[in-house]
Amino acid sequence: MTTIRIPTPLRPYTGGSKEVDVTGGTVGAALVDLSARFPDVRRHLFDDAGGLRPYVNVFLNDEDIRTLQAEATPLQSSDRLMIVPSIAGGAAEPQGVPVDHAALRANQASIILLLVAAFILNATWLVAVVALVMLTGTALGRPGFLWVYLLLRRIGLVKPDVLRDHPQPHRFAQCLGGAFLVAALVAAWLGVPWLSWGLVWLVIALAAVNLFAGFCVGCALYYWLHRLGLPGFRVGPLPSTFPGQRPGNDR
Repeated sequence: MTTIRIPTPLRPYTGGSKEVDVTGGTVGAALVDLSARFPDVRRHLFDDAGGLRPYVNVFLNDEDIRTLQAEATPLQSSDRLMIVPSIAGGAAEPQGVPVDHAALRANQASIILLLVAAFILNATWLVAVVALVMLTGTALGRPGFLWVYLLLRRIGLVKPDVLRDHPQPHRFAQCLGGAFLVAALVAAWLGVPWLSWGLVWLVIALAAVNLFAGFCVGCALYYWLHRLGLPGFRVGPLPSTFPGQRPGNDR
């Protein structure tokens, strides 16, 4: 049987149980078994169409199932699942959730390489592709170039680097970079190439600082906006880190 760790907000619906043993050969089947045993949990996990709600994050042995095979990820009897819901309109987990920083670094490296290539080739269409990937990834709640990380991990060039962190600031940083690239495309369309490529190099520089120095400028901006109390910026920096700094592994 597989053990599922139940988050605090859902424990009233599982009789106060912190962990529940379930059956099922995949992550999806295990979650269905959990909701069958505790019907009140179902509406918090699944939408009306039976899909996992977008604000519900599920981790298999500290790996986000979205970096695996999602709900089709196979399970072993010794596996442990953890549900981490970002309750809409409510508070996020104050101590963070497992976030694979190797996936974030692969995303940053992909952005840098493609944008440098776009500058060398004077290819604004490539800038548009990178912007689309970044903004689409933000909408899906994951790094835009996640597929690059999955490919590198499959062939053994990178390994997961799972740390306890808040994913929201990283998504905001990616969205901010995508917005700068959209502004760069507008500047190119208006015939202001120096401004267009200047914005592209700004995104390259921000990604490079994140990749090589471990400091996320967009995350720091997110936490600053959180301090100002702006709606939508719900989480503050973890106690063990400075805003934007790469968190430590406290597992």
